[in-house]
This record gives sequence, structure tokens and C-alpha cells, in this order.
Amino acid sequence: MVLSLVCADRSPVPLALSEADVLELATFVLAAEGVERPCELSVSVVGDDEMARLNGELRGVDGPTDVLSVELERPGDADLAPGEPCCLGDVVLDPAHIRDQARRLGTTEADETRLLIVHGMLHLLGYDHVREEDALIMEAREDELVAEATRGALPHVATTRHGGEGSARGTVDPKVQGTLGPDSAGAPAPFAEPPSVREGAER
Repeated sequence: MVLSLVCADRSPVPLALSEADVLELATFVLAAEGVERPCELSVSVVGDDEMARLNGELRGVDGPTDVLSVELERPGDADLAPGEPCCLGDVVLDPAHIRDQARRLGTTEADETRLLIVHGMLHLLGYDHVREEDALIMEAREDELVAEATRGALPHVATTRHGGEGSARGTVDPKVQGTLGPDSAGAPAPFAEPPSVREGAER
């Protein structure tokens, strides 16, 4: 499996991980999930204002959030020819929001960023946390992957935050997934094309 990564950095606050770190972690998640097909992933690093705009457009939620995932294709899609690369979609990260969230939760910016990349990647691969039983599965898998990726150096990083999304249960569009932070609410609205594609910058 080969992963092509396109990063677009439009944030005044730097991401706590390097592009090489992001590529390594995303590649690890795909391998751990048994993905063999070549994949393409975009990652956008944005500021609070842009994240708030995207969160409003994509999910109908006011204010910025930590991460958004917009799914394009899944590796197992029937319309993909053998060996054809899969365009997974976009993961949007807001370093300023992640920084504040890390301080509030007593973690580090790098640890939060690792968790959010794993979280965003799992969304692109079909995991969600709309229903409680699905949230428990996703949280457990996040814990496993973060522990494996960091060789146990990073303990449980409070991934059980999906439950704070009470009103996000019953999401209507599984292709747009939002935060795992404790301050989010609301359900995503249908969206035809990822913002990074529309704006000409893959994340």
C-alpha cells in the first residue's frame, strides 16, 4: 500500500506534527486497517475562522472545531478498478483549537494531533460515533492504534469524548464527520464536494 499525501497549511498556528509525521501516522492507520490499495489523502491545516466557516457549511455547527473529515471514496468501493488509487478524502485540522483543547484536557498538542489524525482517518474508512455502540467501537480502535503507533509511549488520550456530542446522534450524512471534542453539537448537513477540492487545496 502506497499513500500519497497532499498538505495545505493555511493556519497562523503551526501544526504540532511535521508533514512526515502525518504521512507516517496515516500510512500506519491504513496498514493496520488492512488497506492494500494505493490511496490519496489530503490534509488541510486551517485557522479558527476557516474552520468555523467549514464547520458551519458542512455540519451546521457554529464555531471552530478540532477536526473535520470529508469522505470521498473507500478502498473497498466496487467502482474502483483493481490497483486504481482510492481518493480517501480530506482531514481538516485546526492547530489553535487543538492547542486550547490540549491545555484544557491536560494533554500535549502533539498527542492531541496524533489522536485527531487517527480519528479523522478512521472516519474516512467508515467508522463513526453517531450511535453509542459505534462510538465504543471507534474509541477502542483509536486507543489501540494510538498505542501501537507510539509503541505504548502515549497512554489513553481521553478518546471517550464522542459521548459529548449528544445531539450529533442521528447524523444524516455519514460522508461528513466532525469533532470528537467535548464542546461540539449538531448534525452534519449533506455536502457534495470537499472544501479542499473546491478551494483547490487538498488537505
